[in-house]
Amino acid sequence: MRLVLLLFLYLPGPLSAETAVPQSSADIALSFAPVVRQTAPAVVNIYARQLVQDRSNPFAGDPFFDQFFKDLNGPPRVRNSLGSGVIAGADGVVVSNYHVIADATDIRVVLADRREFAARVLLADPQSDLVVLKVEADEPLPALQLGDSDALQVGDLVLAIGNPFGVGQTVSSGIVSGLARSALQVGDGTGYFVQTDAPINPGNSGGALVDMQGRLVGINTAILTKDGGSNGIGFAVPSNLVAAVIAQAKTGETQFRRPWAGISGQEVDAALADAIGMDRPLGVMITALHPQSPFVAAGLAEGDVVLSLGGDGVNTPQEFLYRLSVLGTGAQPVTYVQDGAVAEAVVTLGPAPDEPDRQQTRVTQDIILRGAVLARINPAIIAEFHLPVQAEGVILLETSDLAFDIGLQAGDILIAINGQGITTPADAVVAAQVPSRRWQIDLIRGGEPTRLRFRL
Repeated sequence: MRLVLLLFLYLPGPLSAETAVPQSSADIALSFAPVVRQTAPAVVNIYARQLVQDRSNPFAGDPFFDQFFKDLNGPPRVRNSLGSGVIAGADGVVVSNYHVIADATDIRVVLADRREFAARVLLADPQSDLVVLKVEADEPLPALQLGDSDALQVGDLVLAIGNPFGVGQTVSSGIVSGLARSALQVGDGTGYFVQTDAPINPGNSGGALVDMQGRLVGINTAILTKDGGSNGIGFAVPSNLVAAVIAQAKTGETQFRRPWAGISGQEVDAALADAIGMDRPLGVMITALHPQSPFVAAGLAEGDVVLSLGGDGVNTPQEFLYRLSVLGTGAQPVTYVQDGAVAEAVVTLGPAPDEPDRQQTRVTQDIILRGAVLARINPAIIAEFHLPVQAEGVILLETSDLAFDIGLQAGDILIAINGQGITTPADAVVAAQVPSRRWQIDLIRGGEPTRLRFRL
């Protein structure tokens, strides 16, 4: 009986299966080969070359001491990185992970048929860990069709295609193990991922996660591991976000532009749901709102619970950001709970307003802030520097000269100079002009209060 079954499993299917994607469960039981033949030519290897500074100097990278011990730095050295990518357009558009090419001085894309092309970056988005590249070819390249990642279900069969450990193009199979995973730290922040048990290893980064119709449903990005190898828990950036990033790259954007919400929120857990009278934990509670937030204009307030945006549910702050990124600008329906009742509204999503005027000021006077570029914090600054929505005051956009020497850094938010409060760049310049030998600067750095004390 076992022998008959084995022979049956390895019997060749109909001739059409040699050139077509499997159309039935029986076809799939025979082989994934038709799907691989359709998709593998569009998955590429990416070689990136980077110049990195030798960190033999213990002070290398220190914002203050590095300037005095530069001679201890070793010569720059070349570091090569390897990853995978996906051709998403026959015109040579390739998408991969940002960390594969970060700070690269030379990027090469190698196709499955061993053709090799130089690539340039069209758009980079460290926050989602995605990058869009462009290669120039004399003929159309094989490209993958993008699928709808929102249509995925747990249990769907998927294939992961990439170049693990540099051994060559490799295909692994698995299922969708989970959706809406948002606790993973990737790129510049936590993201929103499709989870799969298809084996993913170093070198698979940027490769394709495809469904049984040969459509791209995710870009393989990260794994959870204790030893550096695959433990069956891999994560992919959903294809709907990939599509949004590619669309902006094709319009000429070099950075991914997300609509600005002006909201801080927290996941509603069981304890919070009970405290606010909800019968089950759902949605994201608004903990802070900027006065210029489009959600304020739509009638929402602090303490409200957002249940859905654009018709799709949101249950974590990361999922909320993902929905914003995919939806883009324009009017979108929002469902929320306010004062115990479910309400609906329309919110108009758009870029962060660059008002009030940022009053950008470059300090050239012979004072302690000489060499600093100051700006008043407004929504555009909050979005650009990923500041809390409650942030206000003056931020340092650049530091050099004396401002750098005293320990100030780009991104610092000035609170006070020698006890004098700072609300505008002009306030900072005036406070820095008051004669003194002892100085105290209060600021916010990395979200934490910091105090600099020095003598001049």
